Amino acid sequence: MAVTTEDQQHGLTAHSHGGGAQPAGAAPISSRADHFTSFDVNAFEVPGGREEIWRFTPMKRLAGLHTGAAATGSATVRVEAPEGVRVETVARGDERLGVAGTPGDRIAAQAWTSFTEATVVTLPKDTKVAPTTVEVTGAGAGQVAYGHLQVRAERFAEAVVVLDHRGSGAYADNVEFVVEDGAHLTVVAIQDWADDAVHVSAHHAKLGRDSTFRHTVITLGGDLVRLTPVVTYTGRGGDAELLGLYFADAGQHLEHRTFVDHAESNCRSNVVYKGALQGEDAHTVWIGDVLIRAAAEGTETFELNRNLVLTDGARADSVPNLEIETGEIEGAGHASATGRFDDEQLFYLQARGIPEEQARRLVVRGFFHEILLKITVPEVRERLEAAIEAELEAVGA
Repeated sequence: MAVTTEDQQHGLTAHSHGGGAQPAGAAPISSRADHFTSFDVNAFEVPGGREEIWRFTPMKRLAGLHTGAAATGSATVRVEAPEGVRVETVARGDERLGVAGTPGDRIAAQAWTSFTEATVVTLPKDTKVAPTTVEVTGAGAGQVAYGHLQVRAERFAEAVVVLDHRGSGAYADNVEFVVEDGAHLTVVAIQDWADDAVHVSAHHAKLGRDSTFRHTVITLGGDLVRLTPVVTYTGRGGDAELLGLYFADAGQHLEHRTFVDHAESNCRSNVVYKGALQGEDAHTVWIGDVLIRAAAEGTETFELNRNLVLTDGARADSVPNLEIETGEIEGAGHASATGRFDDEQLFYLQARGIPEEQARRLVVRGFFHEILLKITVPEVRERLEAAIEAELEAVGA
């Protein structure tokens, strides 16, 4: 891929792009450590689009989720779980809810305030279980819905959970992942919405001592999708890998904002997001924040974003941010690049008798291969490969 913009940093230099969410009337903040969070939606101002965390988002296309739009429908949640996995529907007063993280923007707080019942999926301790699928279907065209999901991996549990989003309407939710000591949780979150859908989701992951969390986001459908995965550590030895794959068509806005908060010693994180864009006004946004606090000695972290622009008229924004408060770390860095097809790669393939159209497909498949390879559920991986192929056929790539 021919690189047109790149920002890479290694070593011990703090770097931050700007302020985050904040309460009404507050001054702008300069550190991700001071990012405001609250369960109270009224603690947040109604954003106008100039705030740092909203400046890339087309506010008029949020279906009123940021201004307090009332729920006019409800999403349907269906869980397919193997024996031993507990699935519950609980009221909002359940004391387990909210322990993985606190909303960091007004829409997340609105979703917390507005949901009436939550789904809790508990993966049993000391057990390895078959994959669990949680299918969320939107309320329907023109409807607004809010939801809440919590996935709990008990001590030394090992499991894969697939979150499959589809259907129409506007939907905002908070998703919690509670990964207890020694547990190994793999999550694949698929956004395969209809063309009219709006989805704004905050993912809160809380990792225990020596736990492992693998979180893969696949975003293909929807008019506007904005996801905010946040990882926090509560004990040393935690290991988080955040992967993402997104493919934006004409008019789509796909936005991903990752935040890894290293507050415990000897923890690891790795963030890799890759996106492709095609068509007029296709727009993707990736903001990657990593904070290494003073107590997080022995941290090892890296984040990477790559974007492949397939046609004219598409735009990718990519902002990696790294903030370090201690010099006692194993390593830290970030990189970002956006570019078009590499003419040399195409020439190499065509010189070996491969037609240009097929050569372009091979380049895109190879671009996404690293992410797809890590999806361990065969039927999910095959479905996504077919979806990417369909995207390429839409423009004859």
